[in-house]
Amino acid sequence: MGRPRTTPTAPAVSGRTHAEGPLTAAVASGTAELRPDRDRPHAWELLLDGAPQSLVDLADPTHLGFAYQRRIGHLIDLAAPARQPLTALHLGGGALTLARYTAATRPRSRQQAAEIDTALTELVRAELPLDRGWQLKVRGGDARAVLERTPDDSTDLLVVDVFAGARVPAHCATVEFARHAARVLRADGHYAANITDGGALAFARAQTATLLAVFPELCLIADPAVLRGKRFGNLVLCAAGTPLPLPELTRRLATDPAQARLLHGRDLTDFTAGATPVTDTAAVPSPAPPSGAFD
Repeated sequence: MGRPRTTPTAPAVSGRTHAEGPLTAAVASGTAELRPDRDRPHAWELLLDGAPQSLVDLADPTHLGFAYQRRIGHLIDLAAPARQPLTALHLGGGALTLARYTAATRPRSRQQAAEIDTALTELVRAELPLDRGWQLKVRGGDARAVLERTPDDSTDLLVVDVFAGARVPAHCATVEFARHAARVLRADGHYAANITDGGALAFARAQTATLLAVFPELCLIADPAVLRGKRFGNLVLCAAGTPLPLPELTRRLATDPAQARLLHGRDLTDFTAGATPVTDTAAVPSPAPPSGAFD
């Protein structure tokens, strides 16, 4: 079936259309589903085994539909002067939402993404194609293995959004992993990681302690209800070797549709509640989401 003809004022968009409906496919990591977004005619949500992974608008790669992605997007915006190209490494590919955002907002950026599920990457490339002008390479492989092979002082931006199913894998949540992250970043580089947790937030507190053991600058961003242990959700950790752009980051968070609280300094130290850094020998994955978390 051919693609529908566009009018002169409509965006020239390639890829799957809403008229073709949702798509379900078996990939190495489970069952992938592409669902059309009701509010945006060219947007698609990617789910793996029912857990939301990515939201991509083929007509507008600057649209970040998930709250945690908007929070990382703010850091990408503030990591360097506007439209200055970055060298970026994305660990965890999915539908490559944040890589698309970086390419669109910072033309000529050189980017790599690591995605262990090559069948998922093939599905995304076929149905949600990338702009051919973007300098973005997607490599099949384990996120930590790709990180360990990355040269020293080679990266301006490192985004970690690694999940095995709906859980952060243990080997990507340790001091040793964080040391590799710090090693590959340039002196003024920025690190952002998406994790999930709920309840007493033991995993999030341990991850905060782990990154504080490696990076001199760190902040945590999350929905206030998640921080109070009222619900399971995403938490974003931003780190750097130089001071983070906290005043402007806070201002941008205040304009978002979803509420967010930023912890830094003493507040962040108090949040760790005595948690200790996690090493490879004692690491565990993040907790599984409770039943109904994504309903």
